[in-house]
Amino acid sequence: MRDDSRRGAAEAGSRPPRVDPLPGDPAATAAIGDDRALLVADYHAGYEAGLRYERGVDVPSRAPDRRERLVSLLERTDPDRLVVCGDLMHSIGDPGGAERGELEVLFESFQADLTVTVVKGNHDGRIETWLADGDDIEATVDIVPGEGVALGDIGVCHGHTWPSRAALESDVLCLGHEHPCVRLEDEVGGSRVERAWLRGRLDPESFRDRPDYEGVSWLEDTDESPPRVVVMPAFNDLVGGTWINVTGQSFLSPFLPAGLAEAEAYLLDGTRLGPYESV
Repeated sequence: MRDDSRRGAAEAGSRPPRVDPLPGDPAATAAIGDDRALLVADYHAGYEAGLRYERGVDVPSRAPDRRERLVSLLERTDPDRLVVCGDLMHSIGDPGGAERGELEVLFESFQADLTVTVVKGNHDGRIETWLADGDDIEATVDIVPGEGVALGDIGVCHGHTWPSRAALESDVLCLGHEHPCVRLEDEVGGSRVERAWLRGRLDPESFRDRPDYEGVSWLEDTDESPPRVVVMPAFNDLVGGTWINVTGQSFLSPFLPAGLAEAEAYLLDGTRLGPYESV
């Protein structure tokens, strides 16, 4: 049974909504109404099968490890809702056998009282035609469009398209798709790549001229603060991503990086790196 006394953010009334990364993990918790939520992005189930098919690269499947990591996070945080900000699966079209099998085993491991919200990413194909109707899946599964929705005061989208108006009118916008990484160099020329969080605010200038957003208050009122934005690291540690601190790297999202203001990078362990361009 869940301990309702832990839902401090939900009971805080006027306090702004918080999206709190879990130190050491590519996941965050948030309060959505009275629910505690766990947020992840870019799970990319079946990625190893995709590598074999697309590139001829034979990589042992890490499906059990991915599942154990996510299930462990669910056990540790005890959420009412799991939110996947897109690219739950890897294949663009219908999932292959290994990929679909991975997801079926994953969802069969979820508790019956868990609600799962899946934002459709560009890799999620026709996921809605089979996942929500799985006979052995006891959790409640909701699949929403890639442009996203508002869940309480938090907007969620994948990031491969412009956000929905509802997501953009939320206090915080969370998205995936970008797989942000930083390349870190030491004094002797060695380097390594680390997954990272991007946190900042949206830049109104990038959204103001789009007809779909006409009348959005923070785009018209210069005294109103734009929503905060959280670009989530990929849950799957094999997929690579955008090196956000390397000159000449192209971002994947149509509204990034121009849509970011005051954005800073953080490592998974919580280390604050400062403005991402100067890391």
